Amino acid sequence: LSLYLCLCGRQSTVRWLSALLLLCYSTANDDDGWSMKVPTEVKAIEGYPIVLPCSFTHPHHTHPFSMHVVWTLGHGRAASVLFHCMSLNNSQKCQSKPDQDQRYRLEGNHREHDLSLRINSVTLKDSGRYYCRVELPGTHGHPHERFKNTLGTRLRVEAAPHILSLSAEGTEASGIKALCHVQGSPLPDVQWIAPDGVFKDDTTFPLSHEADGRYRTSSELLDVKPGGQYTCAASNSLGKDQATLYILHPMPERTTTNNSSLLMLLLALALGMKLILALGVGAWVIKKSFRHRNNGVSD
Repeated sequence: LSLYLCLCGRQSTVRWLSALLLLCYSTANDDDGWSMKVPTEVKAIEGYPIVLPCSFTHPHHTHPFSMHVVWTLGHGRAASVLFHCMSLNNSQKCQSKPDQDQRYRLEGNHREHDLSLRINSVTLKDSGRYYCRVELPGTHGHPHERFKNTLGTRLRVEAAPHILSLSAEGTEASGIKALCHVQGSPLPDVQWIAPDGVFKDDTTFPLSHEADGRYRTSSELLDVKPGGQYTCAASNSLGKDQATLYILHPMPERTTTNNSSLLMLLLALALGMKLILALGVGAWVIKKSFRHRNNGVSD
């Protein structure tokens, strides 16, 4: 197979937006006097911190002696606990476990009914629906109680485009194509750019999204020629990213057969010369010995 060398260069620009956008709130109430207020959706920018607000009221006239605060991602059996802290003996601090992920921390004051959660350096993987829950352990005269807003808060993380990889596949005989894999939210638009302008639509094909189709997409460019340069440009409302692929001409194949034959010929000549030299020396020794014997007989 012919070998093609590819060199990539890239540059990116990002238009930063505010890291927080709150939409309408939802409030859950029950007949026992509990209520919880959370936003239905929060938007964040990748790499920035975000706070998920959550506040509650309870029917007791005094502050609970102990309190547990729990935040989960997902609901039901599929839920994963992201943050859990306990406030015991009427403490003003809500203590989490030593193995608690430090990206999560309680931003609000639980004694003032504020259970807001802070997430540092959010990523696209943090997108999902979050649920806050408060638990009051049972005491004399009061059974164990827990309450949460069953609608939860949807966290939508947005990110500027990022080109994950840019490569070329195939040979000049079968055809070369360029592949560009991109990540971003909203899902970026991808264009291929030549030195003289944008390629026509009939030469580019969007590929099926990868495992997480909400954030990743791919595009391929057909009929790529050696000696050219091809730029993959991705853009969305947050910014753009681009990388350039340089396709070099195939490296010429080495003619190892002729070199091997020449080497074998040189070795054969060397061995032949050694053999002739050895035979000559042997003949000279025999001849000298024969003359020495004849001289001895004559004497």
